[in-house]
Order: sequence, then structure tokens, then C-alpha cells
Amino acid sequence: MGFSLVLLAFWVPGAVFGVAAGLRGWTLAAAAPLLTFGVVALGIPVLGGLGIRWDVASVAGWTVALAAVAFGLGRVVRRFRRDASAAEPTAKTPLGEHLLIGAGVLAGMAVGAAATLRGIRTPGNINQDFDAPFHANLVRWIAEHGDARPATVGTIANLPDEHHYFYPDTYHALLALLVGHGGLDVVEIVNLASLAVVLAFPLGVAVLCRAWGMPAIGTAAAAVAAACFTAFPYDLMWHGPVWPYGAGVALLPALLALGRLLLVPRGITAPVTIALGVAGLAGLHTSVVFVALIYFGLLLAALAFRLEVIDWRAAWPSIAATAVLGVLLGLPQVLPSLYNAGGVTSAQWPTAETVTGAIGQTVTFSPMTGFPQWWIGVPALIGVVLLVRHRRMVWVVAAYVVFGGLYAATVSLDTPLVSLLSGPFYNDYYRIAALLPMIGAVGFGQFAFSASTWTAARLRKWRPQLRVAPLVVLAVLALVVGVASRGGYLGRNTKSVNIGYRGFPAVSDAERAALDWLGQHTAPGERVMNDRADGSVWMYALEGLRPVEWTFYGAEPGTQASYLSLFLNGVERYPKVRETLTALGVRYVFVGSGTATPNLRNSLGLAGLAHTPGFRQVFRNADAAVYLIEGGAPSGSAAGHGG
Repeated sequence: MGFSLVLLAFWVPGAVFGVAAGLRGWTLAAAAPLLTFGVVALGIPVLGGLGIRWDVASVAGWTVALAAVAFGLGRVVRRFRRDASAAEPTAKTPLGEHLLIGAGVLAGMAVGAAATLRGIRTPGNINQDFDAPFHANLVRWIAEHGDARPATVGTIANLPDEHHYFYPDTYHALLALLVGHGGLDVVEIVNLASLAVVLAFPLGVAVLCRAWGMPAIGTAAAAVAAACFTAFPYDLMWHGPVWPYGAGVALLPALLALGRLLLVPRGITAPVTIALGVAGLAGLHTSVVFVALIYFGLLLAALAFRLEVIDWRAAWPSIAATAVLGVLLGLPQVLPSLYNAGGVTSAQWPTAETVTGAIGQTVTFSPMTGFPQWWIGVPALIGVVLLVRHRRMVWVVAAYVVFGGLYAATVSLDTPLVSLLSGPFYNDYYRIAALLPMIGAVGFGQFAFSASTWTAARLRKWRPQLRVAPLVVLAVLALVVGVASRGGYLGRNTKSVNIGYRGFPAVSDAERAALDWLGQHTAPGERVMNDRADGSVWMYALEGLRPVEWTFYGAEPGTQASYLSLFLNGVERYPKVRETLTALGVRYVFVGSGTATPNLRNSLGLAGLAHTPGFRQVFRNADAAVYLIEGGAPSGSAAGHGG
């Protein structure tokens, strides 16, 4: 039931809009989640600006309104302009090819779901990595406050007075609609949403391949291969985790599939769906927009060099309209990100590979892995060469050169030029590495098609009576690769996902029990003093408790939160400590065990509270303790249940 709601949230709004805009079939299925995030991204500033609460009803109404606009606009355009190509009959895909593609997509989804669920273990398992509590807290904040505008959520980033704060929260705004429905808590929602992203990726890759002319055999193989590369989606489930960016990467193939509509224009379908898709990607993460721009730039170059067939006279109005509408819808999503542009581009990661090692990882589509994924990486590389030979999706091959080169440089070189080029990705080689598996899947699909047809032809020539079909060869190839790779590298990918869930851990079961106790003993409006390093930053997402320290990064120096983190245990010596506690409404202190990462240090002000005057221990278990600050409850607070 719970996961069904997540799938409905991902697919239904976009499907409603897509149907109104003229999408059908496989393209509609793949593009629906992308369009959903576009609908959400546009709705956030509009509904928030009008003072309309962000909830299921308002978003449903907004979706219907946008769909009605798209439908009406389509009717008007069709009345005043007929595309010559629209009148041409479209070749129907045989049922057998639909079934083959569907089987490939389902197999890819099954492989991806198996690795993800085995890694997470249970939907209620907490992701222990650094950015997970921020994402979970943001989902709950939007759900409780009914306003998804980024400028209103600075509190959970320890920036309550920053009214220009920005973090792309389209992903979180959609998930916030699920809070309180279907028995799902916030942890289950973010975990099941990551599974939905995994399912969307093979579907998107299949539709991308099919849209740009790959035969059904190759399309089905590409869909399965999409679920086997470790670099995406699995590494991004523990690295960060960067869930919104991962969602953008997973939906990129759907946007590129929509790009095919530019070559065969059919009314408003291409301009409005691509523009809304761009807005959705920008709302998910601005880094993905740079990727999309590069892809479309390479596609235009391929069209200019006649590597793709196009009737410019028929297509240019649609292309121009798409560009204009894309800027109009996408730019408002991107401009607020300039608030933190310096922080993004200045982020630094140490080099992790030699130049030769980085190149080796790139050519085998095995970035950031200790051992290459030979059984899919080598066929994918051969497939890339075959794509060039057959002049199929050459612009995707060009993207492989661009992003593969950028990955190799970022992971192995520390130069100002590399930092400049990788700046939109936080100079993070894991994020750049995540862009390669889509290309690898396309290459694998081409290899599978070429190998199957070539082998079948040779066998028929050698033994005419065998009558071997390419599909039979594909089945044998799938069996060989599946066995040799141990189920599409299922074990390796499971371990990758599980890195984020076994952790140190930041939040143990005992700490969750202590937070549960605390949730029953705090009053509405109270805040809880906590240590930024010990995992207690999860308390809001888990129990609705408002911490003083919201993130593992800690509050800015000079703030009330940072002052208490340094001097809390001097409550009897420094009057300012008690004044600050009163101003913030703090009555309890939560102290957990351990740290989220080995290099984090526990807050000095929370050390030794068990033996410090002014604090009385009221709860303790194996991993956590709760202290009541003696000397009277701060003004405005009262004992009781709440949270």
C-alpha cells in the first residue's frame, strides 16, 4: 500500500499533464515522473506566493490547471497550424517488439529493486550518511508548514534568519505530500522514493533507445544493463546520499527521449513537455540542467552535421519554441541557486585515482570501483564503437567523451581548470561518475543487438537447418553475462547501497528509543539541545522534535546554537548560557553515542553533563542519555506530551 502511493505520486501528475500535451505509449510512461517534478517545480512558487497551503488537494488542482492549459493550447495550435509530419502515418511497432521491450524493462526493474531492497533491508532503516537527515527533515518541514518555497526552509539548515536561502527542494516537496498517508513515516518515504527512482531508470533508458532508433533487441538489453552499473544508481544511495540529484540523473533519459519529438514536430507536444521537463530537472538539482544543456548542444551539433535526419523547415518552429519556453520555465528554477553558487563551486574533494587508473575506470564504465565490471563494461565499450560505426546516437557517444573525460580529470587531477569545469557538480567525482552508466547501457544495448544478429546470421550460414533467431542468441548472451556477473553484479550493488545503511551508525535503535521517550516528554514549541555529531539531527524527521543543531555541519559561528555547543556545560558559570536556553525554549538535552563520520568531533559543551551541576539525567539506555536542565523550565514551555 505504502509503496503504491509513492509510485502514484511519481507517475500520476506527470501522466495527467503528458496525456493533455499529447504524449502516449512508452514515451508517456517514461516521461511521467519527469513531468511530475516539472509540475511540482512550477507549483512551489505559485502556490506559496498565493498563500495556498502545499498539500495533496492544492497540488492536484494545480496539476489539473496546468493540464487544462496544455490541452487548450494544443487545440488552438492545431487549429491554426498543421504540421506536415503530423499527417504522415506512423509505423506501428509489432506486438512482439513491445513485449520484448517490456520484458527487458521489467527485468531491469527487478534487478534494480533486488539490489536496492537487499541493501536497505527494511523501508524503515535509517540511511546513516551525512546528508540523509537534511533531506528527511526537509520533507517533514514542508509537510508540517505547508510551504515548499526554498526561502522558507533555512531553519533546518541552521540558517533561520537567512531569507535568501536556497536548496532545490522539488524532490522533497513531492515526498512531503505523502507524509501522514498510507501509514508511511518520513524514513520509509525517502527510502521507498529512492526505490521508485531506481525503477524509473531502466524504463527511461529503454524509451531513449527506442526513440532514437535502436532495435527492440538492443533496447531490451539496454534496459537490463541500466540496472547493473554500480556508479548509478547505487553509489549515490550512500554517497551523500544525494537523492534529488540521483532522481535528476535517472530521469535524464526520459528528457532525451522527448528530444526526438523535435525532429518530428507534432503541435505543442515537444515544446511544452521538454520545457516542463527542464523545469523539473532544475527543480531537482541545478547540476542536472548543465548535463541536459550539454546533451542538447551535442544533439544540435549532430543535426548540423547531418548525423541525425531532420527537416529543418518543418522542425525549426518547434525547436525555437522549445528553447524559448525552456528558458522561461527553467530560468526561475536556476536563478535562486546563485545564492549558494560560490559554496557549490568552491567545494573540494581530494584526488582518488591515478590518471591511468581513472582512464581505465572510464573506458570500462566502472568509476570509483575497486575492480572493473568487465562483463558489462567491455561490451558497453564495444557497443559505443559500434554506435559510431552505424551512425546511431553519435551525440550520446560525444557525451561519453565529455563526461568520461571530466570524470577522469576530476578524480585524478587537482588543477584550477579541473575545479572550474567540475564546479557545477561540487567538484564531486561521484556525481560525474553517475552520468556514465546511462551511456554504458546504451552501448551495451547496441553490442547486444549487433552480437545477436551477427551470430545468428553466421549460424544460419553455417547450419541453415538450425534457423537460429537473434532473440535466441540474445537469450544465451543474457544467460552468460548474468551468470558471469553473478546476477548483474547484484552482490556488489547490494553492498554499495548498504554502505549508507550500516554506517557507524549515526543513529542506533537505542538512540531511536531515547528520541521516542523524549518525544513523549516535550511540549509544543520546545527545542532540544543536541550534539551535531552524534546523529541526533534526525530527531525532527523521526519524532517532530526541533533540535538546536539541525545538521551534521553545525551552526554558523556566532549563532546561539554554536554558542551553546561550546559552553552548555557552563550553565552555572555563564549567565549567557541560561539566557540563551531561555530564548530558544530549551528544557532537555539529548546526548547520543558515536559520530556520523570518524572525523567529526563531539560538541565540547555537551561533554560530562552527567557530572555537571545544573543537569539531571532523566533517561538513559545503552547509547543515549537525556538530561533535564535544572533551574526551572524556560519561559513559554511546559511539561507534557508533544513534539
